[in-house]
Amino acid sequence: MCGRFYLDVARDKLKAHYRLKRVPKLVARFNISPSQDIAAIRESKEGRELAILHWGLIPSWAKDVKSHYSMINARAETVASKPAYRAAFRHRRCLIPVSGFYEWHPQDHDKQPYAIQMKDGEPFSLAGLWEHWQGENGKSIESCAVIVTDANALLTPIHDRMPVIIATDDYETWLNPEMQDIDVLNALLYPYPAEYLQAFPVSRDVNNPAHDEPSCIKPI
Repeated sequence: MCGRFYLDVARDKLKAHYRLKRVPKLVARFNISPSQDIAAIRESKEGRELAILHWGLIPSWAKDVKSHYSMINARAETVASKPAYRAAFRHRRCLIPVSGFYEWHPQDHDKQPYAIQMKDGEPFSLAGLWEHWQGENGKSIESCAVIVTDANALLTPIHDRMPVIIATDDYETWLNPEMQDIDVLNALLYPYPAEYLQAFPVSRDVNNPAHDEPSCIKPI
């Protein structure tokens, strides 16, 4: 699964990387957790945009926003068929910009957190889906989920799953709402090549969502 990540990228760099017209001011985050609002890149009528979405997808058909409808991860193997995700997979895909993400390695009496990032330190994008939910009282929420797949060779000793990373060359295909070919989309949901990533253990302080400091990503 993917339950935590971090993002510390200058606005100009985000703007250039995703070819955005504008980027709102974002605060550097080092321990982003489910149920929080996160940055996401998607296509709109005005072009590509950075939107702020609730992390925990709420299907458009949900009667309310109870927690059992809030899903942070969608499995790559079933995302095209599960009722909660299949419409978003066809029409409402997004990119979740990150500097890195965390996974936990089970140990005898505890779990050791690891940070995973690109070897070159550059930002990258997790595969996401987004939905618009409208309540009977007029309340609306835009939410999202991260797609996960099998771990690659680097992650396997730490955890059996990892988020899908969309390669830069595939941004156009992934974000294009007109692209609805399931075979083409499924082909993008592979474990990212291990040789481009690095993983290192970090402080257990990251276990506490309230601990959101640069020290979270300091190797130990």
